[in-house]
Amino acid sequence: MAACNAAAAAAVAEQPQKQYGITKPISLAEPAEVDLQKTAELEKFLVEAGLYESPEESARREEVLGELDKIVKDWVKQLTSQRGYTDQMVEEANAVLFTFGSYRLGVHGPGADIDTLCVGPSYVNREEDFFIVLHDILAQTEEVTELQPVPDAHVPVMKFKFHGISIDLLYASVSLLVVPPDLDISQGSVLYDVDEVTVRSLNGCRVADQILRLVPNVENFRTTLRCLKYWA
Repeated sequence: MAACNAAAAAAVAEQPQKQYGITKPISLAEPAEVDLQKTAELEKFLVEAGLYESPEESARREEVLGELDKIVKDWVKQLTSQRGYTDQMVEEANAVLFTFGSYRLGVHGPGADIDTLCVGPSYVNREEDFFIVLHDILAQTEEVTELQPVPDAHVPVMKFKFHGISIDLLYASVSLLVVPPDLDISQGSVLYDVDEVTVRSLNGCRVADQILRLVPNVENFRTTLRCLKYWA
């Protein structure tokens, strides 16, 4: 039995380590007790510096994103109906709301804005449907204030506050008649037959997701990034 266990351990040891980037890590050693203690001290310092929002603030952001998600879904269904699509198409019509930036990476602080991306179907465009129709819907929404469209930006955006929380909203129309609720925008197929502005709009979410997939320990990454942001 001991020989079998030793053989199994040797086989595991011989398995190649997963490589997360193009360069090898400086060390694969596990943290010592003193390292864990220093990490705990750093996290305590970051909390005392006010870099973390309260659970109540986090819940409020989730509520706001839920309300915004409903608004963009209703907007797409409205346009689908107005353009004469079938009742089934109207029923299936959908938009998906993604987040990116510090919020998606999990390193945002109190009062930080939320970078969001709305992905809609091919027949809902940015120039008129997003910056005119959706803009008017948001303008008529009581909870929306300081609405500012910036259509000529390098990455076109609508900026506003929703329930007092700052939102930057981008739009990307992808080459699909129906956007699935579980759309994976990390797939290269999402870039098929879209313009450069749409590629740039999608880029923030795609990069954020890739970062979270590549780091070996997400929580350690977040602590380090919070510290660097505070130091900078």
